[in-house]
Amino acid sequence: MPNDLSTAPLLDPRKFQNPDFTADGAERAIVGLTHLRTLWFNTGTLCNLTCLDCYIESSPTNDRLSYLTQAEVISYLDEIKSEGLKVEEIAFTGGEPFMNPNIISMIEVSLEQGFEVLVLTNAMKPMQHRKPELLKLKEQFGSKLSLRISIDHHTPAGHEELRGRGNWQPMIEGLTWAASNGLNVTAAGRQRWGESEADTRAAYAQLFKEIAVEIDADDPLALVLFPEMNEGLDVPEITIACWEILGVRPDAMMCATSRMIVKRKDADHPVVTPCTLLPYDTQFELGHGLTEAANSVKLNHPHCARFCVLGGGSCSVAN
Repeated sequence: MPNDLSTAPLLDPRKFQNPDFTADGAERAIVGLTHLRTLWFNTGTLCNLTCLDCYIESSPTNDRLSYLTQAEVISYLDEIKSEGLKVEEIAFTGGEPFMNPNIISMIEVSLEQGFEVLVLTNAMKPMQHRKPELLKLKEQFGSKLSLRISIDHHTPAGHEELRGRGNWQPMIEGLTWAASNGLNVTAAGRQRWGESEADTRAAYAQLFKEIAVEIDADDPLALVLFPEMNEGLDVPEITIACWEILGVRPDAMMCATSRMIVKRKDADHPVVTPCTLLPYDTQFELGHGLTEAANSVKLNHPHCARFCVLGGGSCSVAN
C-alpha cells in the first residue's frame, strides 16, 4: 500500500529553535488556557506493540514514562475539586493503558467523582484480560466510560502495515466484544495514505457495517482521523499572523482546554504538560500542579503546527 509520506521533505533544522520567534524572525504563536476541560493521564509508555511512526515510540521496552499510580491520579482529582476547576473529562493514554496494573482503579475513581472517562486502547490482549472489570464498570457507570480503539486503516493490510502482521483480527475481536457488550466505543484512524476524508469515512462505514459495530463514521468525534505527526518532516511554523490567515482560532487548539500528566522514569513526581503530543520535550513542562500549569503555551514544536493548527486535530471527545 503506498505511503504518501515517503517523498515528503525533511524539516528545516532552523525551525522550532527559538520559543519566541520563528526561523524567519516572526513572532511565534501562543495559546492561552481558556479553561481546563480535559485532563489526560499518560499511564506509561510501555505497550504490547511497536507501531510504525508511533509519535510517542511506545513499545514493550520503552519505559521512558513510568506507570502512574492510583494515588498520583487521586492527587490531581483532589486538586480539581479543591481549586474548583471545571474539568469535564478524564482521559487515559499510553503506551497501552491496560498494561498499567492500576488502570481499572484509576478509571473507577475518576468515574466515582463524576467525570466522563475516555481510555485510548488497541483493544488487544491487555484490554481483553480486563473484560470482567470493564463489564462491571459499564454496569455501574454506563456510557460515562468510553473506549477509543485504534483502527489505523479500514483494511487489514493498512492496519498491519503500521501495527505488524497478525494484529488486525485481535483488534477486531476486542472491538466487537466491547461493542456487543454495550460499552461506549469510538474509533481512531490515521490519514497517511493519500485518501480523501470522504472516501476514508465511507470505507470505515462499510467496515463497521460488516462487523456489526455501531460507530457513526461520519461523526468526527466517533471516528477521529488523525493527521500524521512525524516531527522529522517539514511543516510551516505558526506565527501570530497565521490565526487570521488560516481562519483558525487559538481557543480551538487542544492546549487551550487540555493538560496531560506524565511521570518520567526515575522521577519523584509527575509533571504537567500542555497536551498528549509532547510527553518528552522538557521545554513544555508546566510544573507539578494544575494551577501552576495554566500558563500560555508557545507553539514551538512541529506537532503543534502539523496536528493542531494545520491538521485540525484534537484527542478529546469533549466539545
